[in-house]
Amino acid sequence: MSAARPRILIVEDETTIAEPLAHTLSREGFDVSVHGTLGAARGEIRERPPDLVLLDLMLPDGNGRDLCREIRRDSELPVIMLTARGEEIDRVIGLELGADDYVVKPFSARELAARIRTILRRSGRGPSTAGGREAIVVGDVRLDPAARTVSLRGAPLELAAREFDLLWLLMQNAGRVMRREEIMERVWDVNWFGSTKTLDVHISWLRKKIEAEPASPVYITTVRGVGFRFAAPGDLVG
Repeated sequence: MSAARPRILIVEDETTIAEPLAHTLSREGFDVSVHGTLGAARGEIRERPPDLVLLDLMLPDGNGRDLCREIRRDSELPVIMLTARGEEIDRVIGLELGADDYVVKPFSARELAARIRTILRRSGRGPSTAGGREAIVVGDVRLDPAARTVSLRGAPLELAAREFDLLWLLMQNAGRVMRREEIMERVWDVNWFGSTKTLDVHISWLRKKIEAEPASPVYITTVRGVGFRFAAPGDLVG
């Protein structure tokens, strides 16, 4: 079992992809390193083996398939291939070489992070439920990150995946005002360029599910011009 921050090696020579992806994965709780060539990646794998490799196919010094073949020959190290080529035959070849997943560019970094966690859990390399994965309880709301469940006064709530991620982020930071931009980066994507109105919609949906009076919220309050704040446990006493 890996430490609290699984190590992810990104093998990608396009900095416009590698840098924001590394930023997002770091915020998602991973220890990230980036290399732009197969040679550098081989050295890293040999000297400091990661928990998972994100591997681009077209690199300056060769094809990522060759590295995937080498990895699979010597170990069970998980590999996710990143490529601009989405033809079925390319995916089939990648998977037959032993890749655990195949992601076509452009992709959502948040979705990729979820795929990484799934593969790490399946391979036994994921973090334990300690350190940021314990259940969070604020007032009558209980959120269990490991089981991805939420209950209100003991009754289970049905939340969409994005609603859960948003509530989890807010409850992790209970008592702190979170800027709209930070929430969008961490719940949606570091590369999100659209309107933040979608955040208001999701906040409204959450309020309808956890607030006794959504128009006069107690748990999720708006800090005008800044963002949102989830109540701290002490706010609900008395």
